[in-house]
Amino acid sequence: MDSQSSCVVVTGFGPFRQHLVNSSWEAVKELSKLGLGSDMEVELQILQLPVDYREVKQRVTRIWEDLQPQLVVHVGMDPAAKAIFLEQCGKNCGYGDADIRGFHPECGVCLPDGPEVIASGVSMRAVSRRAVVEGVEVAFSRDAGRYVCDYTYYLSLHHGNGCAALVHVPPLSPSLPASLLGKALQVIIQEMLEETEKTRSQRLVHRKLSLCDSRQGEPTGGLLL
Repeated sequence: MDSQSSCVVVTGFGPFRQHLVNSSWEAVKELSKLGLGSDMEVELQILQLPVDYREVKQRVTRIWEDLQPQLVVHVGMDPAAKAIFLEQCGKNCGYGDADIRGFHPECGVCLPDGPEVIASGVSMRAVSRRAVVEGVEVAFSRDAGRYVCDYTYYLSLHHGNGCAALVHVPPLSPSLPASLLGKALQVIIQEMLEETEKTRSQRLVHRKLSLCDSRQGEPTGGLLL
């Protein structure tokens, strides 16, 4: 998506089940206070999503259609986690758990004709290795859990041609306050943007090399004897 704006959208989720305070949204609000860093020439926009399959489907579509961001980072809470997990891919099937309205997608499917898995264009393994945050571990994952977070991620990867990410944060605790999670998001997203820029540059190089190779095989226009 070469026509992307210099906008990064970061979303968190609202309350669900017994979790009246969702650490994902608290972390995103802290990130908004910090910004992405003075050297990052991108606009940061944040948005809270409800834990509601149908509403998420509409909002994710609008994010990509209206804002055309260069990257969307969805942040969700994993109640059992002690670390921050960067999810590499979203899954299309298996959404049997009900949302806050008691609804789940028909047949547990996100997009009926969609591929089983869509992977992010961002190498989460590479980002997890480089994103060092004192006080919390940053880890890599390939299973986002088949709930509204994973559902949101799959839709965003579909609409954004892979230019999306999902970060799972642990619940808030004395050792993991919102301020620390917000700082961690800042570091992680900076690394993600560097990774996407590196990937874009590599694609441009490959494209130029392919163009040169194709031109070398064209006739020179000389006389045929």
